[in-house]
Amino acid sequence: MRRPYDLSSMTALICFEAAARNMSFKAAANEINVTPAAVSHQIKALEQDLGCALFIRRHRGVELTEKGAFLLVALQRSFETISDTVGQLRESPETVDVTIRASTAVSALWLTPKIGAFWKDHPSVTVSQIISDVPGSGGRHDLSIRYAIPQDNGEEWRPLFHDRILALGTERFRRDQGIHRAADLLSAPLIHMRSEENDWTGWTEWFAALGHPAPKGRSLHVNNHMIALQAAQDDVGAVLGWDGLLGDLLDQGRLVRLVPESIPSPAGFHLTIHPRASARARLFADWLVPREV
Repeated sequence: MRRPYDLSSMTALICFEAAARNMSFKAAANEINVTPAAVSHQIKALEQDLGCALFIRRHRGVELTEKGAFLLVALQRSFETISDTVGQLRESPETVDVTIRASTAVSALWLTPKIGAFWKDHPSVTVSQIISDVPGSGGRHDLSIRYAIPQDNGEEWRPLFHDRILALGTERFRRDQGIHRAADLLSAPLIHMRSEENDWTGWTEWFAALGHPAPKGRSLHVNNHMIALQAAQDDVGAVLGWDGLLGDLLDQGRLVRLVPESIPSPAGFHLTIHPRASARARLFADWLVPREV
């Protein structure tokens, strides 16, 4: 299907705008809460997509090329327009029936399509998502989706899925690295997830559960699962993921299961319902995860 707009990756464009405005990959990384390596990777991918250099990389920093400066001006004008529109909408918010909090990955990969399907059955119920990868943030919400072990905290916990954790990458990556079993990944490039929001299972724990030592290959560390998944799709390395959450990426062939080995997830994804959730919020919760009778 042809896209209505001829755009590069929005993640890459955002990384570029921040780096160009700050004239620093490190400052851009701090601003958008990723690693400098992730910013560098996104900008390299953008340069490859556009077929031109956007920065002149020097020993003590970076400078924009003529084409980079041209792109920065275009992006800043576009982002200013978007920012103004968002500000106007915030000044006159609609009445929201349901507010649900989720991480970036859960929202993009699982929740947003569910909301679209819900509106077909209940078009009059407004749903607002709070997207946050930072613990304790997000403000007031009726519902949330968490990767955790249920707690006795006054909220109702309903299981969404309890997945297995798989090693994922592209078919090209598997072929180029000669990967057939878990042991082959010990020296392969790996993408490591670090998050304050969730107690993610890392590669060291994954290998240990399968009876292997810690990996020793090249590594990329990121703190955003969507960036990790994008890096894996760009053949940067292998990434760990949950089979239920990432089902569409696997079905589309954008990522493949690299080896037959997997481990059960130590925690599950749950929908939590706040005690003061409204009737319409509970309607959405019951549609999303029916109560056990």
